[in-house]
Amino acid sequence: MRSPIIRRFVVTRPMAALGAALLLLAAGPVPAQDGEDAQAGTTEKVAILKTNMGDIVLRFFPDVAPNHVKNFLTLAANGDYDGVKFHRVIPGFMIQAGDPNTRDDDRHNDGIGGSGPGVKAEFSRLPHRRGILSMARSSSPDSGRSQFFIMVGSNSGLDGKYSAFGMVVEGMDVADKIVNLPRDERGSMGSRDNPLPGNPAIIEKVLIEERSLPARPDWAHS
Repeated sequence: MRSPIIRRFVVTRPMAALGAALLLLAAGPVPAQDGEDAQAGTTEKVAILKTNMGDIVLRFFPDVAPNHVKNFLTLAANGDYDGVKFHRVIPGFMIQAGDPNTRDDDRHNDGIGGSGPGVKAEFSRLPHRRGILSMARSSSPDSGRSQFFIMVGSNSGLDGKYSAFGMVVEGMDVADKIVNLPRDERGSMGSRDNPLPGNPAIIEKVLIEERSLPARPDWAHS
């Protein structure tokens, strides 16, 4: 039975309606440059997704979704994200990764796997806008495991329904390259969302380090 993927449940309305909504909601500045107070800095843990297309740096919101942050950091420390691909990319919407099934060449089971014991929902008022890091899940609110997605557009329909737990602070240009990779249907609800084998986007390794960061934007607080 298919499980923790955003593919089947992230949107409850038809894909055509989603596409129209995304055209209206997408774009906007990279969050790291939007509304931040540069005068107030802090030292935090960040995750550096070392991909074959460049680095994506993530900061976390432990005050909003502490269990999701802990889950991600534990999986990263265990190497569960090393070698997995971004298996679902939708321009104007998001890029998704974290399925261990994507390490092999069989794309037909991509998106139905997961690592770790899972984590219960931690819904909040955080907006699913460009740059937000959030947890993929099945129709069950508490089914999140290792699959995550990064918003490249904005979609308020996800707010309060998916657990946002971080944001991109560097590398949205890399996310934009990934989301625009050539792709095909691969049986995913008829949508062309899976990067072709000849041009995969791979998380080669995840590094965790401490960095001094500017204060979070006002909107990035629950």
